[in-house]
Amino acid sequence: MPRVTYNNKQATFFPALKKDIDAYFKENNLKKTGNWKLFSKTVIFLPLAVCLYLMLLMLPMPGWVAILVCAVLGLVLALIGFNVMHDACHGCYSSRPWVNEMLGYTLNLIGGNSFIWKQKHNILHHTYTNVDGLDDDIAVSPFIRLCSTQRWVPIHKIQHIYAPFLYSLNTIFWMMWQDFQKYFTKKVYRSKLPVMSRKEHVIFWVSKVFYVLVYMVIPILVLGWFKWLIGFLVLNAVMGLGTSIIFQLAHVVEETEFSYVGIDDTITIENEWAVHQVKTTADFSPGSRVITFLAGGLNYQVEHHLFPRISHIHYPSISKIVKRKCEEFGIPYHISPTFFKAVHSHFRLIKQMGTRP
Repeated sequence: MPRVTYNNKQATFFPALKKDIDAYFKENNLKKTGNWKLFSKTVIFLPLAVCLYLMLLMLPMPGWVAILVCAVLGLVLALIGFNVMHDACHGCYSSRPWVNEMLGYTLNLIGGNSFIWKQKHNILHHTYTNVDGLDDDIAVSPFIRLCSTQRWVPIHKIQHIYAPFLYSLNTIFWMMWQDFQKYFTKKVYRSKLPVMSRKEHVIFWVSKVFYVLVYMVIPILVLGWFKWLIGFLVLNAVMGLGTSIIFQLAHVVEETEFSYVGIDDTITIENEWAVHQVKTTADFSPGSRVITFLAGGLNYQVEHHLFPRISHIHYPSISKIVKRKCEEFGIPYHISPTFFKAVHSHFRLIKQMGTRP
């Protein structure tokens, strides 16, 4: 397995930043976990998803209305992932570990697996952000080439055109292939998957059976094959496109940096870990309350990568401290002022990566 070493011997940025962040929470008498703003999202989104699902099964409606409801359900499921599951799996939804564990299983209800996701996201992605060879989140080659160290193939010339279609298939591929591939190979990309307990094995299979029953078998029996297929594809297109875009805007835009480690190589990054996080990550739409609410604060991705154990509810406030500290230390702090400018930056980058080296 390739390994990355960070030059943390002269680390000065993060200790200074952490001191200011800790002081902010102490002075304002705030917990770093969620508050009523986060809890209200849970109370809204989870019942809404159940209601939309039951509407599709029980209420007669015109085809175009049913398609619209499927799209809304796909969006709500993505919002549950952004707002509830993400904080819970990072252990910052609540100060009570059992609450975080239980709400982390909302990912299993959507179709994924929280145990595997924590290894893929919390460990590998947050430790080796944008390191080609270790960060599983950018390991989509040869389908899409996201950085210059990835292998180029001729179809990449038009990847900026077909990328949205592949993004729309993301959740189907994730739930029905990637989780099983990681489970049976016991690897996440090139890294070993930690040994799963008997409990986690049971949860894996029970939740996958649940996914097949709830999202496939029951709708097929009630609605028929054709209606189910259309609804299933629409739901996943919205959920897949939404989750893919939010991630790509955070790490795969023109300003962010990439590193590379080969299969048998060891690489030392001449930055402390926190500086690497800032250089490989970007915020977008920082002034938009709507984007911040819907994306679960993931438009403040720099803050999230520096402080993954702080709930997203606090990101808008601490972003001012992070930005100020980056300016003090001369570290580039990447921001796209709007959602659409970030989207344009992402597609300009993958168009550039589609050019033959």
